[in-house]
Amino acid sequence: MADSHLKLALHPLFETLRSSGGGVLALDYDGTLAPFHVDPMEAVPYPGVREAIARILGTGKTRVVLISGRRAEEVRDLLGVQPAPEIWGVHGRQRLGPDGRSTIEPLKEAEEEALEAADAWVEHSGYGLRMESKPGSLALHWRGRPEAEIARASRAVQAALGPIAERAGMALQEFDGGVELRPREPNKGSVVRTLIGEQKHPAAFAFLGDDTTDEDAFVAMRGAMRGIGTLSVLVRPEWRETAADVWLRPPEELLEFLEGWAGHCEAGQ
Repeated sequence: MADSHLKLALHPLFETLRSSGGGVLALDYDGTLAPFHVDPMEAVPYPGVREAIARILGTGKTRVVLISGRRAEEVRDLLGVQPAPEIWGVHGRQRLGPDGRSTIEPLKEAEEEALEAADAWVEHSGYGLRMESKPGSLALHWRGRPEAEIARASRAVQAALGPIAERAGMALQEFDGGVELRPREPNKGSVVRTLIGEQKHPAAFAFLGDDTTDEDAFVAMRGAMRGIGTLSVLVRPEWRETAADVWLRPPEELLEFLEGWAGHCEAGQ
């Protein structure tokens, strides 16, 4: 990391990590640990990421938590780290523990009806969008399509599903490569607040993400636990406006961060 300002921003986090002997490392998956792919099941981690996370887990000093819009089992299989870390899927609705036990928060009746109505519209819309039905959400993917086609589909989706979302009190949120109908909570911000509340002792805490869906977590970090041992990190090749504290470019700076985290855990031992 050649940027001296970035090194200065990371220094308090890593010093807290070393002095406290551990911490919480929360990570988004797609776009953060793995580059995007037209076929989501081909989105494997950047080279070196698996090894770095396994090294962090191997110290026994960090609670590694992945927070993703995907199903937790997909993240576990794509990450390919054994033993697998804790994973929160579907924006926090699903919780998959390291022991393999999974829990899913139930939907409200109005939310279930909204998802059924949205599913029916997409099925007969004629836009040919790839539909991903998850426990508690419906994602429509258009990655890899021509820009003009994406624009037409986006306008149609907003016009048709926007009122459905509004009546059910749900969110219709665009992400990098599509749009998703889901309840406003849980989200990545509520997961971060839960993780903060579950901490028994003050320790280092970082959240890394790339997309607009990660902004809830960046804001939660800022509102709940501002301190010298906390950091929210935007991970993406190009800068965008964000509530995160710092910006890292993958894969080189991302790997340096993960390896630095592992090294400071080992130094604390």
